[in-house]
Amino acid sequence: MDRPLAGLIVIDLTRALSGPFGTMALADLGADVIKIEPTPTGDMIRQWGPFDRDTSVYYLSANRNKRCLGLDFRSKKGQEALRKLALQADIVVENFKVGTMASMGLDYDSLALENPKLIMASISGFGHEGPAKNWPGFDQIAQGYSGLMSVTGTPETGATRVGVPIGDLTAGLWMTVGVLSAVIVRQQTGKGQHIQTSLLSSLLSLLSVQGQRYLSVGEVPEPMGNAHPVIFPYGSFMASDGLMNLAPATTAMWEKTCEVLGLMAMVTDERFLTNTDRVRHRDILQEAFDRALSTKTRAQWTEIMLANGIPAGPINTIADAMNDAQVQAMAMVENIHYPDLGHVKHVALPLNMPSVPRGQTVYAPAPQFGQHSVEVLRGLGWQEDEINDLVANHVIYQQT
Repeated sequence: MDRPLAGLIVIDLTRALSGPFGTMALADLGADVIKIEPTPTGDMIRQWGPFDRDTSVYYLSANRNKRCLGLDFRSKKGQEALRKLALQADIVVENFKVGTMASMGLDYDSLALENPKLIMASISGFGHEGPAKNWPGFDQIAQGYSGLMSVTGTPETGATRVGVPIGDLTAGLWMTVGVLSAVIVRQQTGKGQHIQTSLLSSLLSLLSVQGQRYLSVGEVPEPMGNAHPVIFPYGSFMASDGLMNLAPATTAMWEKTCEVLGLMAMVTDERFLTNTDRVRHRDILQEAFDRALSTKTRAQWTEIMLANGIPAGPINTIADAMNDAQVQAMAMVENIHYPDLGHVKHVALPLNMPSVPRGQTVYAPAPQFGQHSVEVLRGLGWQEDEINDLVANHVIYQQT
């Protein structure tokens, strides 16, 4: 069975993480993603450590299932070749600085005149209009600008970045949602469209109840560590061997948790009768819960809590998570063979659907720089003498 996006050609002009993460999702779903990388060294992310031998694991994390064509972006012939490639594509994705595509003659309006079916997706740091549109799109800057950092961390640490580049990743996912929506519209109308998203807008979309608290009632949330901003008890608590998570989010769960922990007097205590009361007195409750939980390990309490219908779980390291029986049962870690690295593990596509074989979402290794340059052009019907001329004049780079 073909994967859902089989037959779609994606020209991927993106670098670093936001675009590559999104185009990797398109590739996982079966699109032919042709990653165009600039000569002489390719995507800058290839130079970012840590390295497995000479290969950047940062690059590996966002570029599997793609093909790579090396191209001299700065030369006139290179830009002519890039335009020809874009006009042969179904989808073009880019995350250059605002205005760069237009400066190369590759803006959507001009391309759409020749190929009205073309879909283009653009990711910027801070949007394509407004006073900050020309700011460089770096994740940590956008995390701070969006307000997300202001609600991450503890009262003691103050604002703290999320432990993964969440702005890049979310922008890539919203780009993918936009592309899939545009594909559906094109099936109905025969016309493509230009999709724009940004790290800033994507992060704002994640503010959820924290953003709505301000918009609706004027509250400006502050960092609260692992505590839930509007529910208690809901967060991290100290067992005898370290922190664990509890999430008794309903009144019935609150009462059952108190019963399990031998704290039933709290159920009728006037200070804790409602969730609002419990949030107001969270410090007293946190101390009491930590004291009660200190009598057993995280694993013991997790088993007890789950048996009593109370959501609970350990706080794993990444090593714990990757080796966990549940994660393995979900087939969320897959192996693919690399010619130079042997078997490499990847986090799988987090979707189960009949048209994407389970355990086979990673079907091709992340490409080496220029690995598929000639193959791609031949597959798109370019003449052999044209390809040879581009290689001989170093307009395209073919790995040998």
